[in-house]
Amino acid sequence: MNVGVCYAQADRQIWLRLEVPEGSTIAEAIELSGVLTQYPEIDLESQKVGIFGKLAKLDAPVKEGDRVEIYRKITADPAQVQRRRVA
Repeated sequence: MNVGVCYAQADRQIWLRLEVPEGSTIAEAIELSGVLTQYPEIDLESQKVGIFGKLAKLDAPVKEGDRVEIYRKITADPAQVQRRRVA
């Protein structure tokens, strides 16, 4: 199956396309992508993951064409950002 794995930092992003075996999980797709080696700061125990913007668990199966996303922790309070825009 062909899937994508995405991760974004504040200044750059990566989107890797790869083939995974049928029945692979999100965790397996992330591991096979090599993104954990490229970005050692990724901690799947604390960071959330999803498929096409919807949160999912690491053991959820992936389907053909899925885009697996690894989400960063929020570094700015959304309310504070809104107040700065208004000001």
